[in-house]
Amino acid sequence: MSAQQVPDYPFANPTALEPPPEWAELRSGCPVAPIRLASGDQALLLTRYDDVKQVLSDPRFTRQLDAPDAARVTANESGGVFGNRGRSMTGDEHRAWRQLVGKAFTAKRVTAMRPRIEAMAEHLVEEMIAGGAPADLVSALGFPLPVWAICDLLGVPDGDRDRFAYWSDTMLSMTRFTQEEIDAAQAEFDAYLVALVDAKRKEPGDDLISELLAIVEGLDGRLTEQLLIGTARGLLVAGHETTANMIGKMMSMLLADRGRWEALLADRTLIRSAVEEALRFDANPGFGMPRYLTEEVSVSGQTLPKGTTVVCSMAAANRDERQFDEADEMRLDRSPNPHVAFRAGPHSCLGQALARTELQAVLKVLLDRLPGLEPAVPAAELRRREGLVVGGLEEVPVRW
Repeated sequence: MSAQQVPDYPFANPTALEPPPEWAELRSGCPVAPIRLASGDQALLLTRYDDVKQVLSDPRFTRQLDAPDAARVTANESGGVFGNRGRSMTGDEHRAWRQLVGKAFTAKRVTAMRPRIEAMAEHLVEEMIAGGAPADLVSALGFPLPVWAICDLLGVPDGDRDRFAYWSDTMLSMTRFTQEEIDAAQAEFDAYLVALVDAKRKEPGDDLISELLAIVEGLDGRLTEQLLIGTARGLLVAGHETTANMIGKMMSMLLADRGRWEALLADRTLIRSAVEEALRFDANPGFGMPRYLTEEVSVSGQTLPKGTTVVCSMAAANRDERQFDEADEMRLDRSPNPHVAFRAGPHSCLGQALARTELQAVLKVLLDRLPGLEPAVPAAELRRREGLVVGGLEEVPVRW
């Protein structure tokens, strides 16, 4: 393939809820495909389920995107959320960090949060109803709920939550913000987290940072600070922006076909599997997951040299007909549903239990409170959020 033929990535969607045709074309004919990133650098895109799962589970495919010959993902020099200013965590360090955070960020903690999350969802929906139809699900519910949940988890005061939303946007920028804006926001965010960690050290609360501080009490103070800042940053991105966008996309998918909404109204036991299917069926996921290859590896029968940067498209993999029957159909009762929306292997998303809890809570509350909910604009008119690593919709207008 000549340089002129290498497509720009991410691909454009025909509409906000339709997948790019390139996914199916590449899965069929070129599962390891050269692409050009926003930086102008080239990488290889993986679109098949087995290949994506292999790479995400293989320690030779690393997060060392600061390597001199790694492709730069974004149009700015920092690399946004994929940039590693300073040293990347090694495999052993990453495993130790995951084990440490896993001791505090448990399923039990998320389960205990569920009633508070449902209550906040109820409150936000009541406010939306009071404001009258039409309303925007993204601004009324999609963004406020996850930022509330992640701040509740970390012990962040209510008054600081709007700042978290802006910091999250800058970390996920590919083309939306200037380098100067990103640098300023990152410095603000890091300074805020340093002060928050210090405050929790002096006066612990019932939150994740306080619990982590208790666990790592014996570690060097500077290491503790770096560990907690990195954890908070990662949870903010995973726990706020991606879930916030997914709420709008999930509801758009479910409301785009009235039969889907009616099926859920008739059978609430479908809520859990409907959330999983929305995660699998997401046609507007954003960038995907980049990895840097530290030694030669074979993928899909093709030898990839050391120094290669690959991008795993989990969303394209989730549409792979080799893995999923009727892959291009949204089946609310699909089971099993081994999608890779939360990645796979040692880097699978730490916040997935929290994201699932939030999505299920939103769906339950909207079904209970607004059974007559319907789109206020045709699905083809929904506008995608542009210039960020994660995919989303600018607005989801609804009425009831």
